[in-house]
Amino acid sequence: MKIAIGCDHGGFELKQEIISFLKSEGHEVKDFGTDTKDSCDYPDIALPVAEAVTAKEYRFGILICGTGIGIGISANKVPGIRAALCSDTFSAHATRQHNDANILTLGQRVVGSGLALDIVKTFISAEFEGDRHLKRINKISEIEKKYSK
Repeated sequence: MKIAIGCDHGGFELKQEIISFLKSEGHEVKDFGTDTKDSCDYPDIALPVAEAVTAKEYRFGILICGTGIGIGISANKVPGIRAALCSDTFSAHATRQHNDANILTLGQRVVGSGLALDIVKTFISAEFEGDRHLKRINKISEIEKKYSK
């Protein structure tokens, strides 16, 4: 599976661990940065990852900052992105099943690496259920269209 990943300085260490994990599982990973622990702005990382996911170049995106909040807010500004902040495996599973989330956001200062890897594994392996949930996804798309003028 092709996965896009990125982080700001607050998520650099966790990103490195996730990349190693994903590659060991046989996934193709594209790192969109940052490449150092030097301070940077999370919207600058979220945008290219979100664009690559909406262009269907990558099946999923993973974005990491200190809390996972700011980088997710930024990604969700891109039409077609449904970025979900998850700090537990139940939420990671549910957001894929019910929301067809296509980007996972994590907070390095919130979850430890062991839990983060479990969340990643859960997120990328869960399947969208469709059916009644598709109606809701379509309503989200209509909201995007209304405000994307």
